[in-house]
Amino acid sequence: MCVQALRAVSGRKLADYIYTMETRLSPDQLRAVNFVEETARAQGMNIYLTGGTIRDLMTGFSIRDLDFTVQGNPLKFQKELEKFGARVESVDETSKWISITFPGGFRAEIEMAHTARYEKPGKPPVIEPSGIAEDLRCRDFTVNAMALSLNPGSRGLLLDPTNGAADLEAKVIRVLHNYAFLEQPILLIRATRFAARFHWTFEERTQARYDSAREGNYIENVNPRDIGYEIEQIAYEDDPLGVMKALEAHEWLKVLHPHWSVAKVDQNGLAALLKTRQQLLENGVDGNPSAAVMYFLTDKLGEKETGEIQKAIPNKTLVENWKHLEENAKELAKKLTGKESATPSMTWDVLTAAKPESLMFLAATTKQQAVQKHIENFFGKWRQIPQRFPLPEMIELQITPSQPNYKEVTDKAFRLLLDGKLRTPSETTKFLKPFAPPPPPPPPPPKEKRGKKAAAEAAAAAEAAKKAEAEKKAAAEAAKKTEKSAKPPKKAAAKEAPKKAAAPAKKAAVKAKAPVKKVAAKAPAKKAGKKK
Repeated sequence: MCVQALRAVSGRKLADYIYTMETRLSPDQLRAVNFVEETARAQGMNIYLTGGTIRDLMTGFSIRDLDFTVQGNPLKFQKELEKFGARVESVDETSKWISITFPGGFRAEIEMAHTARYEKPGKPPVIEPSGIAEDLRCRDFTVNAMALSLNPGSRGLLLDPTNGAADLEAKVIRVLHNYAFLEQPILLIRATRFAARFHWTFEERTQARYDSAREGNYIENVNPRDIGYEIEQIAYEDDPLGVMKALEAHEWLKVLHPHWSVAKVDQNGLAALLKTRQQLLENGVDGNPSAAVMYFLTDKLGEKETGEIQKAIPNKTLVENWKHLEENAKELAKKLTGKESATPSMTWDVLTAAKPESLMFLAATTKQQAVQKHIENFFGKWRQIPQRFPLPEMIELQITPSQPNYKEVTDKAFRLLLDGKLRTPSETTKFLKPFAPPPPPPPPPPKEKRGKKAAAEAAAAAEAAKKAEAEKKAAAEAAKKTEKSAKPPKKAAAKEAPKKAAAPAKKAAVKAKAPVKKVAAKAPAKKAGKKK
């Protein structure tokens, strides 16, 4: 089995599929996968992502729901799933199948790996537990017969025993068994729905068997429970009207209900609903429009016919939401026109807290101008205000996302801007100033060093300082003396100066009058001798 799977993936590494899964799933879907994986491991069961999840994962189509297959009884997961916050929609004790809605609004199915043996066309099959390989070979189409292992040791291994990856690449729908349309007539409707959704064609033999089944009127043996499931699936389609047109063209729509047709659809309301849903998606809100889709798809049917379709759908949560759509929308409209929406910021709170399903339906059906205006502002100009953060005044005051109170500041500023209370830069600065961070503290003084080395360094520094002080003092004294010697003499000193200068001259005159001693007479002779 492992060899077949590895050949089918053409040498791709196991990690490639895990990376694809982690990048293609939404954060909520990835958390759900991790939780189910851990729960199965705790129960000692092998678990796989299978069916439509793998098909859409590999083709790039939007992943609307998650399909899990476990080798064991998934009904044992029910309590853990409810603790996680998932809502159980329906349970099948016979086939060990459970349908749930996870936090985030997306659907998931967990079923036991099994084989199905059909003893009579259109009748419920005989279910027996099996391994994953046998389970995949018993499925409807090759593109739905692949699985991704979530088990230790093989995590990321793609199992593809019927070469569904090749049919994905070729964009063809191929049934797995020669008698598939006879044993399961509902596959005629399902194959048509897939072809309309993906814009794929039937593989040659599949087309021949499909045409033969239509001519043989195999559809008359269809299981009523399967009809309810197919009706529900239309509600989850991205283009439900396109799918209905394809079913009507092949005369399958009247099989789902004899009075149902494209003419019974409120096409304008449906278009408005899907537009609002897209706006919510662009703003990070993934509402579930399935109940509102069914409302518009059956808008022109009578009350009796609508009730029959509701009764056929196995997902009773979907049906209850459908029944209460108008009531919930009226309640939301009342809030939007009352005291709870007295200011733009209060209106924003009302719409933010509303269920996405109620908001979508109200946007598509309301005739009140005030309500329409609020919804337009909610998706329009009010959404543009947060894109301006950080404001220039915030940058100037150094209010940055790193501050713990940044979200609080931006939320308050957003509400004031919504209500028109911050019209000028000066008003904005006045509001923001109390939230500005304080100036940074001065740097701390250097720490004192300890130990012998530190003491020696301190003593050397003190000696150097003392020496520098002495040198400074000596330099000051020298400068003082130089300044003193350079000063002019005082008046008294000036009078004495001529007398002092005359004294040597007077002494010279006295010496000239005195008798010459012998010693003085010998002097010339000595000089003469030197000349000789």
